[in-house]
Amino acid sequence: MAKDVNLTYEQARAALEEIVNSLESGNLALEETLKLWEKGEELATLCQTILDNAQERLEELTADDEDDEEEDED
Repeated sequence: MAKDVNLTYEQARAALEEIVNSLESGNLALEETLKLWEKGEELATLCQTILDNAQERLEELTADDEDDEEEDED
């Protein structure tokens, strides 16, 4: 997954969608299916990590904004 770390959320999600479509086709050999499944798991984990990081940043920014508003009220 090392090379996938540099993907954006949108790129990782698009790649994951392609894998899902391929798996749903049912036209793959067992070994290829397993490889795609593993790659899909890696991409899903990457997407979740990116989303978790974005949520943390938003919470930090929101907390900073709330702190600023409280200081302005004083």
